Amino acid sequence: MSTGAETDLKQIRVEVAYATPGKQSLLSLDVPEGCTVALAIELSGILREFPGLEPDPNALGVFSRKVPSDYCLSAGDRVEIYRPLIADPKEQRKQRARKKAESS
Repeated sequence: MSTGAETDLKQIRVEVAYATPGKQSLLSLDVPEGCTVALAIELSGILREFPGLEPDPNALGVFSRKVPSDYCLSAGDRVEIYRPLIADPKEQRKQRARKKAESS
């Protein structure tokens, strides 16, 4: 029975994902309903697992869709921390097409 002094915050289950070329991590955790992407990242402990990781607020997403760090999560959401691209994918495709045309 509740004493009234404690607050019963509803918890939701979310995941936080990050990967480097050598290591992938997908952490499941319970967070308070109304939790933001930024808070879920902090609560997940992923920043301790990847020392030096400083998530870019402009490189965050939920299920492959970019969202701001203050985006409120829903139960079952997967927060994704994106790394900067090494090369532009469009330029890479153009270069492959050029090489293929030259070898034909």
